[in-house]
Amino acid sequence: MVSDAAPMDAPAMPLVSVLIPAFNHERFVQRCLDSVLEDLYPSKEIVIIDDGSTDGTPERIADWIARHGSKLRVNYVRRGNKGIAATLNELAARAQGEFLRLGASDDYLLPGGLEAQVRYLMTHPFKKAVVGDSIVVDENGLILHGSGMHDLHGANKRLYRSDEGIRRAVISQWAIGGPVAMIRKNALDTVDRWTEGLRIDDWDFFLRLAALDALGFIDVSVCAYRLHGANLSKTRHRATRVVNLVESRYVAMRRAHLFEEPYRTLLKAQAHLIGAKIAFLQRRLFLLMFHMAVYLSLILISKLGLPASHSMVKEA
Repeated sequence: MVSDAAPMDAPAMPLVSVLIPAFNHERFVQRCLDSVLEDLYPSKEIVIIDDGSTDGTPERIADWIARHGSKLRVNYVRRGNKGIAATLNELAARAQGEFLRLGASDDYLLPGGLEAQVRYLMTHPFKKAVVGDSIVVDENGLILHGSGMHDLHGANKRLYRSDEGIRRAVISQWAIGGPVAMIRKNALDTVDRWTEGLRIDDWDFFLRLAALDALGFIDVSVCAYRLHGANLSKTRHRATRVVNLVESRYVAMRRAHLFEEPYRTLLKAQAHLIGAKIAFLQRRLFLLMFHMAVYLSLILISKLGLPASHSMVKEA
């Protein structure tokens, strides 16, 4: 389903495609769509895929398009479930915009965010993507935290002011909460899109960008990241946490070769820190001690600028 709005009278502004993967968010999806429409940036479209929802999400989307689809271009597809990475790749392929703004059907954009991110990318032509901050809200939209990066994830935002700091932050202090990224569509030719089959697809994607010094940051809240029952239960469920951590460790080891030293060793150290977290959750004391010993050794090596031996970073 595609709806086309009347031509905008801002031809100089690049088209932004807001990509929204939707899944079982009947309560929140219309607020997400409203936020795109309410943002004053004039040259935009919505590309939305319902990824096999089993609740009323598809009907809510169709109803919203029936009421507002004449006001901007909306490309909507409803299909069976394929997972988040496959959905993001399909959304990007359907997008017409020069810039791709990542959305989420349970979160919503904040006014001015699109313009701020477009302005950054237009003035930093060598950057392939830019991330901002978020506010954190509950299921009713009440603000819980003023900064998702600092208050929710405990990140030092000053690290994001330089390429070196961004590399370190993405490796060691992953703090991107919610859909806060805008990407040049041609960046997907460089970093090979999202890796399908992964649950930790976002960290994998941004590691590849950081390795190329292609990621920028603006200290602007560009979205509201919503904490609610579904995503909170995932983070508290031990088995789910172990599965996510195992995949994160795999991603860290797989992408380490993309970085020069000392960041390669730093990412390998992060893999062992993740291994320690897994061992802790599994109550495997000796494995926990092993991973922490290797982690601390690799951190020291990365600070001294020494090459790490293969035996120290092999899979345990």
